[in-house]
Amino acid sequence: MRQAAGDLDTAWRAADIAPGGLVAAIDALAGAPPDVAVSRLLPWLSDTQWLCGRLDAALALLAADPFARPPLRLVGGGDGGAGGLVLADRGAVRLTLQLRPVAATAPASAAAVFVPGRAALHILADGGASIRLHEVAVSAVEEGGGFTAAAAASCRSDAPRLLRKGEILRLDTARQSFTLENGCARACGDVLLLELAVQPPSCLPIRAYDIASGCLTHVSASRRDSSFRAMALALLRQFGRVDAAPLFAAATKAGDFAARWNAMRELVALDSATARPLLAAMAATDPHPEVRRAAAATHALFSLPSGETGREGGGGPGPCTSPAPSTPISAPRALDPSPCRA
Repeated sequence: MRQAAGDLDTAWRAADIAPGGLVAAIDALAGAPPDVAVSRLLPWLSDTQWLCGRLDAALALLAADPFARPPLRLVGGGDGGAGGLVLADRGAVRLTLQLRPVAATAPASAAAVFVPGRAALHILADGGASIRLHEVAVSAVEEGGGFTAAAAASCRSDAPRLLRKGEILRLDTARQSFTLENGCARACGDVLLLELAVQPPSCLPIRAYDIASGCLTHVSASRRDSSFRAMALALLRQFGRVDAAPLFAAATKAGDFAARWNAMRELVALDSATARPLLAAMAATDPHPEVRRAAAATHALFSLPSGETGREGGGGPGPCTSPAPSTPISAPRALDPSPCRA
């Protein structure tokens, strides 16, 4: 069984790196602008015969042995059965096959999430669902690293429309987002889509907006390495690894402002004594105004009289009992949420 799966994996890898293969096509676009990369890779999205061939081969393995493990990388959505397959993940390019049960599609109150980059979606099955597009303005200053929550534009949402099987959507995902909603009186089926995303490193953070009000609700670092580091720090904090405090301190010097503040929040929760002087320095010298403001407000908690922090003993933040700040898919709170400007 393992030999059969290994042979299939070897064959697919060889086909991918050969001239005309998927990985070869992606590698040839290394460094290309996201729009160009999406345009050049669209044939892999529109013509799915290559994908059908791979799924047929995987099903043949399972037909021979139901305990076989086809060489396909699974990804779970964690929301009522949503999930899919990672077909390619190379540099800034990611190609995924996604299954979204209609029962798991987002309600109208869901968040619209904007990730710097470009994307194209091929709807393989519409499931009777509706799609709702969302837009937000982004300035050149914000793209260059000058984003602040206080000055962020509000999100505007279009009316839902029925999803159409076979349609291909192209999105500037820094400015455009979408949510899927149940478009039927009862569940009609599942939504199946092929998504091509090109997300090179960006100074612009990932942003989440409340659809109903259009207000910014969350901000997080958009770089993948920052995301992985944030998850690692959250895990270390949950384990109470005070001996890892130097790693947290180093992360508070990251180039991405959202990553710096996330690391500081985690360090405050892990070891407030170590965090206190670093907070003071961040409040005085951090290059981002909202990071400075958040650090100053947090540092002020250390000066409150005993009991005024809301915890027994007062005098400091104390152990954190709330869930760890999450990763970009569900980003940590905006540094300085401002009133909504509809």
